[in-house]
Amino acid sequence: MTATEFKELYGEEIFNNTIAAHVFKGLGDELVFVNEHILARIVAIFLQAGFTSVKVGYLTKFEGSDAEFYELLDLMSHDPDMKSLMTVIPESREISVAQEVQDMLDDIRLDLARYHDDQSHGIIKTLSIDIETFSSNDITSGVYKYCEADDFDILLMSYSINGGVVHQYDFASGDEMSDEIRNALYDPKVLKTAYNAVFERICLSRWLCLQNEADGMYEYETGWRLDPAQWECTMVRAAMWGLPMSLDACGEVLNLKDKKMKEGKALIKFFSCPCKPTKANGMRKRNQPSDDMEKWRIYKKYNCRDTEVEVAIRKRVTVDKITNLERQLYILDQRINDRGVEIEQTLMNNAIRFNEEYCAELQAECRELTGLENPNSPQQLKNWLSRQIGRNISSLTKDSYKDLMEEATGDARRVLEIRTELAKTSVTKYTAMRGAICEDGRVHGMLQFYGSRTGRWAGRIVQLQNLPKNKMPDLDLARQCVLSGDLELTEMLYCNIPDTLSQLVRTAFVAKEGHTLMVCDFSAIEARVIAWLAGEEWRLEVFRGDGRIYEASAARMFHVDASEITHDDPRRAKGKIAELALGYQGAVGALKQMGGEAMGLSEDEMKRIVEDWRNASPKIVLLWHNIENAARQTINTHVDHKCYCLIFRMCGDVLRIKLPSGRWLSYPKQA
Repeated sequence: MTATEFKELYGEEIFNNTIAAHVFKGLGDELVFVNEHILARIVAIFLQAGFTSVKVGYLTKFEGSDAEFYELLDLMSHDPDMKSLMTVIPESREISVAQEVQDMLDDIRLDLARYHDDQSHGIIKTLSIDIETFSSNDITSGVYKYCEADDFDILLMSYSINGGVVHQYDFASGDEMSDEIRNALYDPKVLKTAYNAVFERICLSRWLCLQNEADGMYEYETGWRLDPAQWECTMVRAAMWGLPMSLDACGEVLNLKDKKMKEGKALIKFFSCPCKPTKANGMRKRNQPSDDMEKWRIYKKYNCRDTEVEVAIRKRVTVDKITNLERQLYILDQRINDRGVEIEQTLMNNAIRFNEEYCAELQAECRELTGLENPNSPQQLKNWLSRQIGRNISSLTKDSYKDLMEEATGDARRVLEIRTELAKTSVTKYTAMRGAICEDGRVHGMLQFYGSRTGRWAGRIVQLQNLPKNKMPDLDLARQCVLSGDLELTEMLYCNIPDTLSQLVRTAFVAKEGHTLMVCDFSAIEARVIAWLAGEEWRLEVFRGDGRIYEASAARMFHVDASEITHDDPRRAKGKIAELALGYQGAVGALKQMGGEAMGLSEDEMKRIVEDWRNASPKIVLLWHNIENAARQTINTHVDHKCYCLIFRMCGDVLRIKLPSGRWLSYPKQA
């Protein structure tokens, strides 16, 4: 609720009295010479304008009206001592406030919310939630699998109505949820919020279904979930400001008065995870509140504090509205995760078994060749290889294996080949699938919305964004071999079992009957965007035509016709690595990361490639400099700058860049 809305509902007098109660209470020694009446009016202006420092002590743009800003300047001029509490920059309309002032604003807003909470007669607009749970399933396999354990339960639930005082249900001790709050969870007019809201939403969905199991009101197994369109994730909103996605770290960066309690991890392990049965604990498999009432008291406090921190963070990160597109993308993301993807479980299980049996064969061969009891021991293996190769082997890293393979022969070379094969993680994704597969035969929750600073999705659990490519011409045959469970036949047809299983990972995801899974990706997206932003016309013409940017880039770099650059031409390889490494101001270091040295390129050759690429793309080079200058000027002057189709703006100590889509990228000042 805004200050203006509060005044319209309850009047100017109650609004001013609430402010006065805090101002005249004082803020410590800092206020000895400050005029309380002037401070009260300044605080009222801040509240009416919705002013909140993204971070205390840094300049934040004042978004109120001109009349409010000029009144603020006039008030400051009448009390010079006010400068001890705040700084105002008239030219850029920016203000920084002391910690005491920000704390006062937060406390007054909380009191206003409490008053509204008391007077609203059951009208709930926003319900902020945090829960503590128990499950014998591991949370690392995702919340959907986590809450399917037979012993899953919600122990505690703290909540805040409309940003007001935090209340709590102690379900583990017999509390029952009120009809008011239960109805609010279903009510589309009530916005539900949480930090990492998917955890609360899915756990509550499962719990509500268990509560209503007797009358069959909702069925979790058939896909019913609390509607994500009624939820908003404060963690995602924080990520949009470039803040950490951890509640603890986010509170620290924002320097909140009340931060997440450090005792939480130990308490979660004690109450929310199974415990090992011992004689000392009476052979119990989990701890109940009665097993340690003092710890339970602190756990309840921890649960309430998390809601308080989430509400405080939300007040800071919702100072601007997100676009409707962002909102719809978040809802779509949640519905995709709720739906999940079906897994071909026979293929998954056979792939894991094949790998175990094949690795056992390789281990046995390795023991026979080396005579070592444990060829997995790096020290034993280094000593054996040193004797075989005739020199001291001090390291067995991924890079050193390549060099050793070149000089090793006979048994030593075969052992190195075996070790290289064993190091491949061909079944990691299959085991991740098996760990996360739910009762409906699907894996859920594999995408994280706004998982990176740029707003791109991040992968979770199986990591869909880095699935191995499949290049086998007879992929269907290989898949049928694994489905049949015949390892001997598969080995006979495909010598490299780990590589075969790796290429089949994508085929473990299956569409339901009558549907098809479509695999798609943006084509050369980074190269296209940078060319469009910079207006590098020759590149845009390539993309409008055959799209062969590696060949076209090489032709420009080496001053030849593009038709001369064939697929096997070494110049194409140089053009490709340059395109992948250099578009966003990369240089020799970027070329090395992209495998320049592995291609046999020397330092001087890589320097020439950088120079040739930049000479071929002068408008992109100019774009780099113009964008850097716009960012620097915005940071130094706190005045908006437009560069190309981008808008640069300072919000406190956060540099924000508006993209053509309307999305803002945020870069907070590093501590």
